Amino acid sequence: MVDEMLIVDEMIADIQSGKYGQEEKLPSENELADQYLVPRMTIRKAYERLQELGYIYSKQGKGSFVKDRKKQIPLMLSGNVSFSKKMSELGYPFESRTIFCEKTDYNKMVFQFLGADEMDKVFKIGRLRLVDQTPIALHISFVAQSVFQDIEAEGPGITSMFDYYHKKGFSEFTSASSTLSVMFPTKFEREVLRCSSLVPLLILESGCLDQETGTVLECTKIIYRSDRFTYVI
Repeated sequence: MVDEMLIVDEMIADIQSGKYGQEEKLPSENELADQYLVPRMTIRKAYERLQELGYIYSKQGKGSFVKDRKKQIPLMLSGNVSFSKKMSELGYPFESRTIFCEKTDYNKMVFQFLGADEMDKVFKIGRLRLVDQTPIALHISFVAQSVFQDIEAEGPGITSMFDYYHKKGFSEFTSASSTLSVMFPTKFEREVLRCSSLVPLLILESGCLDQETGTVLECTKIIYRSDRFTYVI
């Protein structure tokens, strides 16, 4: 008997080959159930998986449709322009919300990059990025209090770290070497980014330095929903 995942694989192949075009309505659950000789519930589960994976979307009472991947946000993973400015330049209805600012536990890699020792205070500031009120990314900045004395008080109000650094007298930025990885979301990330456990996350870990003085400003971890972006290499 044909199982749900085989149907998912075949539907993905059909979408990628162009058999079903962008925004095209897919066969109904009953039609596919007859085609594969399976219960309708099997098709419903297959469509749910395709939706979780970002290939299709559903309209109440109208059926399932192929998602237009050209509408995904083009993202450059390098450069010295803030994420907020990039989104504004691209014309997206963008919003940034600071969802936490808290002292973080000792992490050898983070503290060493910041030039901090175990007794120093390092704060992590998390900003949730939204387009059309949909979460697309979580930016986490690790900042040493030895560099920014008022970070504990001002951190909760920061929506752009670059703007904050400008106010503190830093104007030219450069990035440290970056590490790129892929992982599936934790429970916290699923709740914050409002995504399913099947949506891979792209993790970019890097750092930001002041170009003129070499001062390390932050250690950065950015978590992108892979189904919301196309990537410019």
